[in-house]
Parts: sequence; C-alpha cells; structure tokens
Amino acid sequence: MKSKIFILVSVIFVVAVGVLGYGFFVFKDVLFMDNKFQDGTTINGIDVSGLDKEQATNVVQTHLDTMRGDIKITLVYQDKTWTFSGSDFEIDNHIVPYVENVFEYFNSGNLFQKKNKIEKLNGNKSFEISYTDVFTGLNAKIDEVVSEIDTPAQDAFVSFDASKQNPVEYNEEVYGVKVDTESLKQNIDEALMDSSEVELDVPTQQVEPQVKLEDIQNTVVKRSTFSTSYKTSKEDRKHNVRHALEAFNGMEILPDQEVSFNETTGSRTSENGYKKANIILNGVYVEGTGGGVCQSSTTLYNALLLADVEILEVNKHTLPSSYVWLAFDAMVSEGYSDLRFKNTTDKSMYIKTYSDNDNVYVEVYGKPFAEGERLERRVEFLGAIPHPGDRIVPDTNGDYKNKVTYKGEYLRLKYPREGYRAKGYMDRYIGDTLVESVLIRDETYQAQEGIIIEGIEEVTEGITLPENTVQFIPPQSTTQVDQTNVAKKIQKENPSGYNP
Repeated sequence: MKSKIFILVSVIFVVAVGVLGYGFFVFKDVLFMDNKFQDGTTINGIDVSGLDKEQATNVVQTHLDTMRGDIKITLVYQDKTWTFSGSDFEIDNHIVPYVENVFEYFNSGNLFQKKNKIEKLNGNKSFEISYTDVFTGLNAKIDEVVSEIDTPAQDAFVSFDASKQNPVEYNEEVYGVKVDTESLKQNIDEALMDSSEVELDVPTQQVEPQVKLEDIQNTVVKRSTFSTSYKTSKEDRKHNVRHALEAFNGMEILPDQEVSFNETTGSRTSENGYKKANIILNGVYVEGTGGGVCQSSTTLYNALLLADVEILEVNKHTLPSSYVWLAFDAMVSEGYSDLRFKNTTDKSMYIKTYSDNDNVYVEVYGKPFAEGERLERRVEFLGAIPHPGDRIVPDTNGDYKNKVTYKGEYLRLKYPREGYRAKGYMDRYIGDTLVESVLIRDETYQAQEGIIIEGIEEVTEGITLPENTVQFIPPQSTTQVDQTNVAKKIQKENPSGYNP
C-alpha cells in the first residue's frame, strides 16, 4: 500500500515539475519582461526586443528619420505624375503613442491574459506604423493629388438659348472621378515597407451622375406661340414694342415663381431705352414716352394663356386695341396697371421673343401638355354700347388758344366712340374633343364721348370767323356693329399704329 502511495506521489511530482517547467517556458517573457518588449518584437521591421518604451521610441524614430531622407514617392494617374521626397515631410509625434500601444498590448493584464495575447499572434510579433500617419505633410501631399483628380459627376441638364431658332438644348451627363484615398494610403504604406523609392498608380472610382440624358429628353417643349402685327406703326413705336419684349427674351421662370411685367421691363423712360410714341391719356391718344409697350404686354399675355400659365393680374384698355381680340388685351401702366403671372408647373418655363418688320412674337416653353391636349382662345361678342355724342368744352384755361380764340371757333379734340362688351374664354381640347371651356374675362369697354374745344372770347365788330369745319356728332340711339364687323370698325377708329 505504501509503495503504491509512493508511486502516485512520485508521478504527481514529476507532472508538477513538468507543468512548472512548461509554464516557466511559456511565461518566461511575461515573468521577466514586464518593463521590456517581448523577444522577437519588431516595429516597421526594427527589432525592439528587450527595449523599454523610451528606448524603442528613440530607435524607431531614428530609423524613420534616416529612412525619410531616402524616400521618393511617385504617384501616376493617366498622363499626370506627382513626385514627393522625404524632405517634404517631418516625423510626427504619432510614434510615441503607437509604441506605447504596442507595449501595453504585451504588458497589461494578468499572466493568463498576457499569454492569450501572445498566442493570438501565432508567434508573429511584427507591428507597423502607417507612414501616412507619422510623416507630417504626406497626407497634405496626397490631398493635393486627390484635389487635382477628383471630378464631380455632372447631371444631364436642359439649357435654353433664345438666340437660336430651336432654343432648347439637352446637355449630356458627365461621369465623375473619385480617388480611393484609403486604398492609396494603404498602398503607399505597404510599398514603403519594402522600398523607400516607390511608384504607384492612383486608384480611382467612377462617379455616376444622378440624371442622364435619357431622363430629360423631351421634357421641355414649345407650349405656345402668339404674335401681333405692328406693320402700320411708326419706327419709334416699333422700337418700344421690341424693347419691352427683349426684357423677357431668354427668361427662365422657376416653379412657383411670380413675374411682374412692370418690374421686368423697368420705367418707361428715355434713360431706360424707350422712345416717344402714342399713349392713351383720359381716352385720348397723346404722345408719351414708351408708347406701344401695351402691345408687348398683350402679345406676352396671350402666349401665356395658350401655355396655360396662371395669370395673377391683367387689365383692359380704355379704348379697345385693334391688334388683338376684345377681352384679350393687357394694358400696363407704371404704378397703376400690371401684367403678373406665375409658373404653377413643377418644372421651369422659358420665354423667347423675336420680331420682324411686321410682327412681334412670343413663344413659351415648358413641360409637355398631356398627349393630345391643346388650348384655344375664344371671344364672345355681347354687343356695342351707343356713344353719347359730342360735348363742347370752353377753353377756359387757354390750353388751345393758339388754335381757337373766339366763341364759335371749334377744335375737335376727340371723336365719340361706341363701347363694347365681350367675354373671353379658354377652351381646352383633347384631340378634337372640347373637354373644358373656362370664362377668363368679362369686359366692358365704355363708350367715349367726343370732345370739341371752343374759344371763350366774344366776337367783336370787324372780326369774321373762318368757316366752321367741325361737325357736331349727336348721341347714338342704336348701333349696328356685330361680331363680324367690330374688328374692322375698331381698326378704322383705333388703327394699330396709334394703339398704345
């Protein structure tokens, strides 16, 4: 029995000695190297075995500083190259915390935790510091290269050039380029581990645009065209009509944007490029700067209607205009009357204006109508209003004394004009089918009385007045004007060359 116990104790002793021996072998570094790096530890290929943190830091820093003098990095992208040398960099203080981190990896925790860390390395105790971290200035050089190569993608887009016959242009998308900066830095680090002189291709990725040409094709089309004639106008009036419309030529109207005619065209002054031509003042045609601008606003207004643009403000003339249907004119006057409109679509709209010697034109572009959809104007003539005839006005203030002096001398200042009532409609068609008819205007152009100026002085003995050629026109009782001849009558009484 004793012999068996002896044998068992002997076996246990031998096993214990073996375990302790193995343990000593395994933990010898752990037991005796708490303030030193483990045997076989390297940092960037530099052996730091048996060194403390300060010693290891100095050794690594000296090595890197020596290596820095030999460094030459060449980066290549297509036909461009960039070359940096070690003299462009300095050693950064990243080395100190890095060496400390490596040291802490081995020397923190209890014996078993240290053992587990060593076993995880599978015998490999090589550690590397990123050169892009420790060489101050290298990242800045890399950023310079990236900034020269990185190119943002450009979406396909629509441009509008009103000077061209077809003003809508579809511009193709452009693919961008982006440097894979992380891969580039990693490649530099790996290359410098093997050699101080390296040449690398810059890794890039293609950047895709979000909007391509196929996405925008036929998204902007001509929605309407409208023209009016100024063939019989004098050149100064033609100039004013063209000048006002030129302010809209090439205009882009963003979704929900509101536009004012008066704000866009500016003051009707000679300083702003306008010339003298007829305007209406108190129902009378008189010369004034900017005459003819109302033809511009009217032409624009009708083009906007046909393009289905929302009209926020529009007003009629005192006298009907001969260049457009009743209830479709647009009188403008600074501080008094404006043409205002708004783009209620979800896409930009564009305006093109142009002219020839006889007509002015406005085209409106934007998103397409629904298939087969179109708009047409329609006027309903409701009848004429008889005029009240002539009124004789004494020249009390002497405004016309150079033309009439005595009682019985007469000067016609204004002919009486009958008035008109009309309604304007916008009819919406799909194909040939009328799907909607909207009343947009119900206008009354009031009848105008004639004005005859008479002198105020008494005729004395020996004065013979010239024969009176001014015929007094009595009030109308009825009028025979109807829809078929009202335009001709307006043209005769208010010729387009005199219209404002």
